[in-house]
Amino acid sequence: MARELKVAAAQVGAIDRDTPKTAVVSRLISLLHEAADSKVQLVVFPECTLTTFFPRHLLQAEELEAFFEHGEITDSPDVMPLFEVSRKLGIDIVLGYAERNPEGAGYNTCIYFSALEGRILQKYRKIHLPGTKEPFKEPDATNQLEKRYFTPGDLGFPAFRAPGLVSDAVKKGTVQAGETTAGKGDPIFGMLICNDRRWPEAWRMYSQKGAELIMFGFNTGGHMAHLWGGRKAMTPEQAKTEALFHSRLVQQSNSYMNACWSISSARCGKDDGKYDLIAGSAICDPEGHIVAEAQTEGDELVSAVIDLEDCRQGKEKTFDFARHRRIEAYGLINQQAGVSEPELLEK
Repeated sequence: MARELKVAAAQVGAIDRDTPKTAVVSRLISLLHEAADSKVQLVVFPECTLTTFFPRHLLQAEELEAFFEHGEITDSPDVMPLFEVSRKLGIDIVLGYAERNPEGAGYNTCIYFSALEGRILQKYRKIHLPGTKEPFKEPDATNQLEKRYFTPGDLGFPAFRAPGLVSDAVKKGTVQAGETTAGKGDPIFGMLICNDRRWPEAWRMYSQKGAELIMFGFNTGGHMAHLWGGRKAMTPEQAKTEALFHSRLVQQSNSYMNACWSISSARCGKDDGKYDLIAGSAICDPEGHIVAEAQTEGDELVSAVIDLEDCRQGKEKTFDFARHRRIEAYGLINQQAGVSEPELLEK
């Protein structure tokens, strides 16, 4: 039984340090209207969509706070129009932003907003924070100070169902005793943010909950020589090509290994005409094939019709966890974070 829906990645181009959030929201609304014209039901926006990617800067407190959302984002005067348009057009959205909680902790956050229900269904806070806490000493270095400005996410990997997207979804209370419901209910989603996509444990946590679609936004530098080390010998063009290759690689491989669709959405272009971010927003199927990909380095809607039924072969055959996983052999994964090499051999 086909379980089709039309989805899109809303790629967002350059945003300068002094660009107001209201100007960015206007661009996002334009992308939503374009999505509506194409009958899209779900749009995924990038990581920290509303501002320039501020963790590259060493900021004083006053300027820093302007990049964060305080309180419920759906109540933010700057962002509220986006949710109003989402509801009016009937398009669900995933939106990434910087969140300051009431206790003062900062999180790199994204939310899933249901147009049907007019509320946030789920929130995710980025767990794998890259970069450094202190800026590099070299004046020409591009910094990545997420460890300075954000706290690792504390919400885990919450899979959830989204209503109103797939017709004839099986509902609670309508199931006969003994009836198999896997792959028949409302779609099961999961969210990640940027660097999380590189960690297979994150994907596996969702796939063990039956996730059929993983969505994530990213801000990935095209040339982060000081951060990544080995890329320092590359030209900026070579480094950018390599970064785009790795972005595709982790999306395609993890989609295949977890038998799920995935949507990636990039903040891209040259912020302030200087800080280059890769594009490459993409929609990937459960066999690891990219079915739609951005063709520009600016604002662009990347859409496709996806069939969640395509997940069943991988989930029930190739990667049937109940039959094939050997959890008794994986203990080390949950017991240590670093590397413990075997002892050296005798001379």
